[in-house]
Amino acid sequence: MAHYDFTSHRLFVAGPLAEATHVGLRADQANYLINVLRLESGARLLVFNGCDGEWRARLERSGKRDAKLVVEARVREQPGPGDLHLAFAPLKHARLDYMIQKAVEMGASRLLPVLTRRTQVHRVNLARMRANAIEAAEQCGVLSIPVIDEPVSLDALLADWPEARRLIFCDEDAPLANPFEVLKQAHELRPTNQLALLIGPEGGFDPAERDKLQRMTSTLAISLGPRILRADTAAVAALAVVQAALGDWRQSAI
Repeated sequence: MAHYDFTSHRLFVAGPLAEATHVGLRADQANYLINVLRLESGARLLVFNGCDGEWRARLERSGKRDAKLVVEARVREQPGPGDLHLAFAPLKHARLDYMIQKAVEMGASRLLPVLTRRTQVHRVNLARMRANAIEAAEQCGVLSIPVIDEPVSLDALLADWPEARRLIFCDEDAPLANPFEVLKQAHELRPTNQLALLIGPEGGFDPAERDKLQRMTSTLAISLGPRILRADTAAVAALAVVQAALGDWRQSAI
């Protein structure tokens, strides 16, 4: 198991990290450290940028509002990049926030908002999505921030889909079967470590969309059991199944 320091405050920062590097803070970050956490000069915290691992840094205040960080030593190496994409029909704010946070915790490496025929939310705030992803990474010891794509129609997504990446889609009309076993059997027939999960909108996929998905050789339909799940719940459940069957849950350490 990986060992995380959950007693220290963690902060995502922009720019390279190395020993003795000085890291400038945005006004909101300085305000958070100084006025919310009430940290004094000399306080230690952990910082990461998504590519250089995790580092211990020292806070240096310069007045009531300004501060910078002095990077001291690396405490965790950057793990190898994951390769699990999550494509999903956008949801309303609170439920989308939840889905993004849980996707980061569950190891999604790319987030793809997909507009289907029954999608109810068509405007996506990418900045809010990224803020939620960063917050989840800061709180849970995650060192990688997923790539977040611009919204795209399902037809456009499927038209350019790479054959090598298996697209697992949760289908309420799929035959009831243990999804763990379905995934394992598919992997034995055609092994691949390039995985993507597709979560449809409320109301499910349109029949024409489902037919297109089923006709693709790279897709695999799975059932999530006898109950109808909300889209945000389905995303978490499906990510857990995929990680347990084919992903990094099979490894003894991350």
